[in-house]
Amino acid sequence: MDFVSDVTESGRRFRVFAVVDDFSRRCVALVADTSFSGARVSRILDEVASLHPLPEMVVTDNGPEFTSKVLDQLAYQRKVKLHFIRPGKPVENAYVESFNGKFRMTA
Repeated sequence: MDFVSDVTESGRRFRVFAVVDDFSRRCVALVADTSFSGARVSRILDEVASLHPLPEMVVTDNGPEFTSKVLDQLAYQRKVKLHFIRPGKPVENAYVESFNGKFRMTA
């Protein structure tokens, strides 16, 4: 899981939340909005879980949306381990970073 941030032509900031399956390299969620909370990320993952089984482990950075109590509770309830990459080491989440780069080029 990761976010891509950008700015519209008028200067308004927005973010795109991307969830990529490392095994199949398939993007299972792509949601754009001006802001995200841990609760919003949890709701999106609940929606993903209704279509695709959640993995045993989710790799993400240490952003506030991912370190929230709400997401921690969802992970506990769904028996999903949250694996946080080391700060400043995006290569540890390579598939989603690669996806983000390609997504940014086509957008």
